[in-house]
Amino acid sequence: MPSAPPPKTFRVKSFGCQMNAYDGERMTDLLEAQGIVPAAEGDDADLVVLNTCHIRERAAEKVYSDIGRLVKNGDAAGKRPLIAVAGCVAQAEGEEIMVRAPAVSMVVGPQAYHRLPEMIEQASRGERSSDTEMPPIAKFDALPGRRRSGPSAFLTVQEGCDKFCTYCVVPYTRGAEISRPFKDLLAEAERLVEAGACEITLLGQNVNAWSGEDEKGRPLGLDGLIRAIAALPDLRRIRYTTSHPADVTDGLVAAHGEIDKLMPFLHLPVQSGSDRVLKGMNRSHTAESYLRLIERFRAARPDLAVSGDFIVGFPGETDAEFAETLRLIDAVGYAQAFSFKYSSRPGTPAATMSGHIPQPVMEERLQKLQAALNRDQLAFNQSTVGKKCAVLVERRGKLPGQWLGKSPWLQSVWFTGDHAIGDLVEVELVEAGPNSLAGRVLRPAAAAA
Repeated sequence: MPSAPPPKTFRVKSFGCQMNAYDGERMTDLLEAQGIVPAAEGDDADLVVLNTCHIRERAAEKVYSDIGRLVKNGDAAGKRPLIAVAGCVAQAEGEEIMVRAPAVSMVVGPQAYHRLPEMIEQASRGERSSDTEMPPIAKFDALPGRRRSGPSAFLTVQEGCDKFCTYCVVPYTRGAEISRPFKDLLAEAERLVEAGACEITLLGQNVNAWSGEDEKGRPLGLDGLIRAIAALPDLRRIRYTTSHPADVTDGLVAAHGEIDKLMPFLHLPVQSGSDRVLKGMNRSHTAESYLRLIERFRAARPDLAVSGDFIVGFPGETDAEFAETLRLIDAVGYAQAFSFKYSSRPGTPAATMSGHIPQPVMEERLQKLQAALNRDQLAFNQSTVGKKCAVLVERRGKLPGQWLGKSPWLQSVWFTGDHAIGDLVEVELVEAGPNSLAGRVLRPAAAAA
C-alpha cells in the first residue's frame, strides 16, 4: 500500500443500532480533535469510516459492496479515500476483511476505535493495521470530551452482553457486560447538557444491567443513575434503551412513577410469545412473566408507551407457536416495535439447530405480525389525540414554517410556528396517522418539561 498524505476530511457512515450511532458520534469527536473535518455534503472525503452492524444476515457482504463502491468512485475521481472498517463486522471478520479487501487501510472493533488517530498515521505511511481487542472501558478514557450536542443526545452507560441468546452475535462482537463508572457518566452527562442537550438517552446492549457506586460508595442500579442524572437542572428528559426482562428491578419500575424527567416510554424486547421458542432462544423469561412485568410498569406509570422486539421463524417455530406471539401482541398493545425474520448468524447455537423455517413462511408470518403491530401503533397514536404535551423540536419539516419533534411517548409530531431546534413547545395532539401526529401549538414551553 503506497503512502498517502494525512486526511483532511472524513465521513463516518454508521449502520444498525443506537449504540453504533453513539460510536459514530464519538469517532467524529475523535477525528475532529485531530484537526480532520467532516466532508461537506456531496463532497468526497479523504477518509471514510464504515461503522458496521453484524446483527442481520449478509451484513459483511454489504460492507464489501460499500468498499467496492468507494474504490470505484475514488478511481473515477483520481483519488481513493483511506477506508476504515469499524464496528461489529470488523470485530467478527477483521482478518478476513484485511485479506479480502486490500483497499481497506484500517479494521477496528467497537472497543478499540479510540486508536483511530494512531492507525490513520500508520495508513498515511502506507501501513495497514487491525485492532479487534476488547479491553473494558479503555476507549472511553481515551476519547475527547463532548464539545457539542443536538437537543437529544446518546450516552453509552453499559456495553456487552452475558445473556447469550442463541440467535445473537452481540456477546461475541461486543464482549462481556461492563458498566462505565458512575462519576464518568455523570461528568459526560453534565458536558452534554452544557453542549446543548436537553434530552439524554442512556444506551446499553442490556442497559438495565448497569451497576456502579455513587460518590459515597453506595451501590446503584440503573434507577440510581437515572435519579442522579435527573438532578442536572438544565436537563429536561431522560430515556434508556435497550432493556432486558431479566434485569428489571423494583427500583427501575418505581422510577417510572417517581421521576418526572424519565419519559413514559419503555423498550422491552420479548422476541416471541411461545415459551418453547423462548427457551430455545435462551431467553430467561416466559410469555407470562413478561406480561406481568408490563403490568408492573403500567401500574407505576399508567400512560406508559411500550415498545418491543420480535423475531419470527426461529428454528422449529410452528404455526401454533407463532399464533402465541400474535396473542401476546394483542395482550400488550405496543405503541412501537421492531420485527425481523430470523437470520442465521455463523457461530451462534441457533445456526446449527434443526427445523429452519423456509423464507416464504417467515415472510408470511412477518407480514401478519407487522400488520398487528401497525394496527396497535395507529391505535396508540389515536389514543393520544386531544392530549396536551411538550414536544422537543428536533428539525425543520419539509414545508415552510413546519417543524418536527418528539412527544414524551417518542412519537413524531409535526406542527407550525416560529420555533428553534432544541425548544420544548407545548402542543395539543390533534390528528393521528400510523407514523406521526399533527400538533397545534398552545405555547412555547422552554421553561417547562
